Amino acid sequence: MSTAWHQLLALPATREKRGWPAYVAILAVGALLWRLSATRPASVPPWLPWDFSPSFYMAAALTLFWFGRGLALTPASERPALWRSVAFLLGVAAIWAVLQTRFEYWSQHMFFLNRIQHVVMHHVGPFLVALGGAGGVVRRGMPPRLRQIADSAPAAIALRIVQQPVLAAVLFVGLFCFWLVPAVHFRAMIDPRLYALMNWSMVLDGILFWCLVLDPRPRPPARLSYGVRAALALGVMFPQIALGAVVTFSRTDLYPYYDLCGRLFATVSPLNDQHVGGIVIWIPPAMMSVIGLLLVVNALRLHEEATTETSDGAAALAKLASSWTGR
Repeated sequence: MSTAWHQLLALPATREKRGWPAYVAILAVGALLWRLSATRPASVPPWLPWDFSPSFYMAAALTLFWFGRGLALTPASERPALWRSVAFLLGVAAIWAVLQTRFEYWSQHMFFLNRIQHVVMHHVGPFLVALGGAGGVVRRGMPPRLRQIADSAPAAIALRIVQQPVLAAVLFVGLFCFWLVPAVHFRAMIDPRLYALMNWSMVLDGILFWCLVLDPRPRPPARLSYGVRAALALGVMFPQIALGAVVTFSRTDLYPYYDLCGRLFATVSPLNDQHVGGIVIWIPPAMMSVIGLLLVVNALRLHEEATTETSDGAAALAKLASSWTGR
């Protein structure tokens, strides 16, 4: 990372207010993207928003800015591994790609593309974000007042509630299934407010769940033991397989919305579109669960090796915690 980049991001705590030019730039870029999507949606590049969402844009832009700033403020010895940073950035990019590019338009006109969008929002993107373990780095880059809110007792209580293992599994599977109930899905696709709620619920729930499962630390300081995390990764797989099988082998068109709005590929019949979408529901989420299980088992192996090969178990635990939280 260049010296100029460090100087731009690493503002001393006593001069936090001087970070305002970056926030002004973020707002200016957002205003430009909104203008382009509102006046020339068909002429913007496919990787730019065709239907600009201020909330998703600000969430992505601020997260990336705070990550870069937090990384510059983090001592070199405490920074997460390069592969973790790359995983985090790829996760954010994947979520952006399915929500704020031309792909969003495509996903509204083919059921199987809509299912790919949801798998990326709920599984692939959040999985990579959680694998990056960048929470501590992003927190360090936040303004002090936001850090205080994030560290407050109400925020901690809310996080403990939604990450209680049974509730976390029910929410993870339940939300994914809820938005696929035919009547609910139809209403969400035609109501902009419900559509935004559906997308936000997918992204946030996916991040909360995978951060809980992929935390490589032992308990404590992690919320759950390795065994419970492995059970969560495996347990959420079977309901999604069942749901995918129901959609795949259905003989009736469960989602008439896509006929109403017009399919992107007119040669693909409603049932074929639905069958491919069912396979997307069935196989990729199951694969993500298996990968998550393998990562939990590997984290357990690394922890056992660290505690047996060093005479100072506390130092090993502190090192492992630092690599995850950035603190």
